[in-house]
Amino acid sequence: MDLSWMAWTKPTAIFFVVIALLIAGMATWERISPGGSPRVGVLRLKTHRGDRLFITLLGSAFIHLAWLGLTPFSLWGALIVSAIYGTLVFSFV
Repeated sequence: MDLSWMAWTKPTAIFFVVIALLIAGMATWERISPGGSPRVGVLRLKTHRGDRLFITLLGSAFIHLAWLGLTPFSLWGALIVSAIYGTLVFSFV
């Protein structure tokens, strides 16, 4: 399979591997403990852990796109910002 059309850097590959691992981990968690309890956070939405994962992944994608477009720095910084963002989402949303 020729993937030369995409700029597969190490941080980009790690980002996609982490997404796949997060989804697999959430599927395993759901299998072991179905449902999860909904909670209302700062957004005043009733969210389950799958909703919080989706919000985290969507926000992380925007963080990475903004990082690529607005800064000359390596994607490692965006990965760190995304990890902090994900921790905050799972804690407060």
